Amino acid sequence: MSFDRSIKIAPSILSADFANFGQEIRAIEDQGCDWVHVDVMDGHFVPNLTFGPPAVAAFRPHVKTVMDVHLMIAPVDQYIDAYAKAGADYISAHLEATTHPHRTLQAIRNAGAKSGLALNPGTGIGDIEYLLDMIDMFVIMTVNPGFGGQKFIHSQIDKVEKLRAMIGDRPIHIEIDGGITPETAPLMAAAGADVLVAGSAVFNGGSVDTPDIYGKNIKAIRDAASAAQ
Repeated sequence: MSFDRSIKIAPSILSADFANFGQEIRAIEDQGCDWVHVDVMDGHFVPNLTFGPPAVAAFRPHVKTVMDVHLMIAPVDQYIDAYAKAGADYISAHLEATTHPHRTLQAIRNAGAKSGLALNPGTGIGDIEYLLDMIDMFVIMTVNPGFGGQKFIHSQIDKVEKLRAMIGDRPIHIEIDGGITPETAPLMAAAGADVLVAGSAVFNGGSVDTPDIYGKNIKAIRDAASAAQ
């Protein structure tokens, strides 16, 4: 996977039809998404419960682009290999979920995946400078993790601007997760983000029988963000 900072749209399948994941994944890819985002929640680190490694492994054959697996779980280290074997291209762990983040990032890379470090809205970036060379992507939460459909937290724009300056010319993506719409996408693109996770903003109004609506939603987010980048 070559590195570039062009806008990438990563629909979260947490907002898809749970009875039709394979068809939903094919539909969003056919309609122009760049990555497929999989939110893994454990009912402990966050107040919801979603996908274990067998589910992610079942998604994998349908994903032809990039499978981006966001682990909202604690503890996290002992599950990294399982999600890597399930086919994750990117695995993101939360800074707040690990006592030894360097070890966690190292474990992700050793398992054969790209390493992501996720930060909750209340977490600053003051302690991550010495981790930069272990990170392939930051995931900045612009809602509190655990549920879809929450409102965008505007204070995270400043965080992304400072993070982008800290990254410099390193090949590190900045992904935004939470509250992304055609209205908020350009704010984050202008701040320095290049990967935008969108759930309801992509899936609302569409279905596997009317996938063109997914395409229109993806294009609206991409166009708004690209114009601001």
